[in-house]
Amino acid sequence: QVQLVESGGGLVQAGDSLRLSCAASDLTFKAAATGWFRQAPGKERDFVAAITWAGGTTYYADSVKGRSTISRDYAKRTVYLHLNRLKPEDTAVYFCAAARRTWLAPGARRSDYDDWGQGTQVTVSS
Repeated sequence: QVQLVESGGGLVQAGDSLRLSCAASDLTFKAAATGWFRQAPGKERDFVAAITWAGGTTYYADSVKGRSTISRDYAKRTVYLHLNRLKPEDTAVYFCAAARRTWLAPGARRSDYDDWGQGTQVTVSS
């Protein structure tokens, strides 16, 4: 099982930007896709964005579409999630996850993924 490590979270003001990173511990690890999910206190873990490794196709939840970008660095086995114009409702623990097999787009189901990171906290103050 590969380890995924998220970083880049923190406390920011509304309107600020953040870049989250998700790095795989094994540089030989090959995933079909990587996704980002987030979970606010007392709520379900929701899909945020996903990217396929082969073609770099991206998918976004409506809640972040237009103000976020997901990208990948193949050599570093790292996926980035840029979040712009952050809002207080973006406050959550953000998790990345790797899918070992291709899934039905947009890869928004938790069951599409096999390996999960521990999460990084993002707090947006108003």
